[in-house]
Amino acid sequence: QVQLVESGGGSEQAGGSLRLSCAFSGFTDNKYCMAWFRQAPGKLREGIAAIDMDGNTAYADSVKGRFTISKDNAKNILYLQMNSLKPEGAATYYCAADGRCTEITEFDPGWEGTPGRYTHWGQGTQVAVSS
Repeated sequence: QVQLVESGGGSEQAGGSLRLSCAFSGFTDNKYCMAWFRQAPGKLREGIAAIDMDGNTAYADSVKGRFTISKDNAKNILYLQMNSLKPEGAATYYCAADGRCTEITEFDPGWEGTPGRYTHWGQGTQVAVSS
């Protein structure tokens, strides 16, 4: 049974940094893509970063240059390093996984950024950003 458990959320001032973690387990192989999404109250869930089984990464324009997704396969942890936080980044952050992994070359909102594509989700961790 696949399980994803996020941690690391909290409150930070605008311009500050936070690192989110997602501990994952239950995958039978490493042929899966993983991603980070966020959802603010009253808004749609937004895909922001993705990583494929070979470590290729891609980012939504809203976080490009500020956020970094990475994965430690030895520890089974997915990370999201968030720098230069903005107040509009306040949301619940979710990690997601999908076994139908293809090479990531760019962040396609219609694929990497589509919530319905991912079959496994964590419970979310909240991030608050004060101005």
